[in-house]
Amino acid sequence: MAVLNIIQEILSTPAVLVALIALIGLLLQKKPAADTIRGTIKSFLGFIVLSAGADVIVTSLAPLGGMFQEAFHTTGVVPNNEAIIAVALKEYGQVTALIMFFGMFANILIARITRFKYVFLTGHHTLYMACMIGVILITIGMSTAATVVVGAVALGIVMVLFPALAQPTMKKITKSDDVAFGHFSTIGYWSSAMIGKLVGKNSKSTEEIEFPKSLAFLRDSSVSISLTMVIFYLILALFCGPDYVKNNWSDGTNYIMFSITKGIQFAAGVFIILQGVRLILAEIVPAFKGISERLIPNAKPALDCPIVYTFAPNAVLIGFFSSFVGGIVGMIMLILTGGIIILPGVVPHFFCGATAGVFGNANGGVKGAVFGSFINGLMLTFAPLLLMPLLGDLGYQGTTFSDLDFIASGFLIGKAGQLGPIAATIFVFGVLAVMIAVSIKKPGRKESES
Repeated sequence: MAVLNIIQEILSTPAVLVALIALIGLLLQKKPAADTIRGTIKSFLGFIVLSAGADVIVTSLAPLGGMFQEAFHTTGVVPNNEAIIAVALKEYGQVTALIMFFGMFANILIARITRFKYVFLTGHHTLYMACMIGVILITIGMSTAATVVVGAVALGIVMVLFPALAQPTMKKITKSDDVAFGHFSTIGYWSSAMIGKLVGKNSKSTEEIEFPKSLAFLRDSSVSISLTMVIFYLILALFCGPDYVKNNWSDGTNYIMFSITKGIQFAAGVFIILQGVRLILAEIVPAFKGISERLIPNAKPALDCPIVYTFAPNAVLIGFFSSFVGGIVGMIMLILTGGIIILPGVVPHFFCGATAGVFGNANGGVKGAVFGSFINGLMLTFAPLLLMPLLGDLGYQGTTFSDLDFIASGFLIGKAGQLGPIAATIFVFGVLAVMIAVSIKKPGRKESES
């Protein structure tokens, strides 16, 4: 068990995982020791910087959920991956570690033998998906050994299929085909990109928004994000009451100063993330060529969602707010219709909504970013209702999985599993067989068309 815990810690820490991949790639290229050390450390550093920025954002957003519930007097289920995983790992930690470990080998093998040439490097999302798959397979009555085998294959499949779904839009965003996208809410991002195509004809890019000369300072994304978030905080603080903020969140600080500090703290987090992204891209892409050339020809590293933020910072903010509005509209619809109420979680709406904004902008400019992210927000609200009944007792803990790929994958495996463990096994290996057959049948077709 101690060994499994160490493996889980290593593989679920993105900075360590990416640094290891960079090291292997540089060694395979037989780079000089100095270049190998530099590339490995800077890859590690890039993810540490990115993670630090994400932590700053999460800290700055933490009060918003409570303030929102206080302001509008709502209670319900708050989708949050970290929260549901913290509960699940107490009972399913061992099977999760085994699925994750063997699933990463399955990812490499599937990328090697099929035309889906993606290596998924977002370690924490790999952990979450491994846990979710394990919970569902055990809930349907599958043995532990079978759960590990079937779960590892299922994990390997989703680790290549979802990056393949995102890649056509990723090429538009990054203006290259060197980097793939590895974040398990791809269905929402793909939907945003498709909506962008439908509604965004002749719509200018979010990065081409023209400001009057008197507002030219808003072209600086750090300034515009700071001001927007300060205003957002102030409005919420006024709705829930300054005394509530002072007694519950600000440690006695005046609500105006608290709102200003938290708003600018959020912008600081975005700024840090962008710096980390630049470091990672500068090091991981060249290093990954060693793996691509030696182990998996034409392979692409699939990296976490902030990897796209630097390409459209305005779309990040537009996407966040549009997705959050979609979440509020969806919540109101659930309140009116009765049943379980899904509250808009600020953290998933930021990371998923911001990314949906970038994808929507790539195909449809401002309109694509707004409408694509809004639909993403609706999906984040209604989709968890599909998965919750399939998670057994874990489905009713006041929180659940938030991102759409978790929900889609879990729903399909769970529904197949309702016919029995054998049906779930046939479903998973059937998908793998189709992927292999497609790769054999059309060997000359580019993976980017997948």
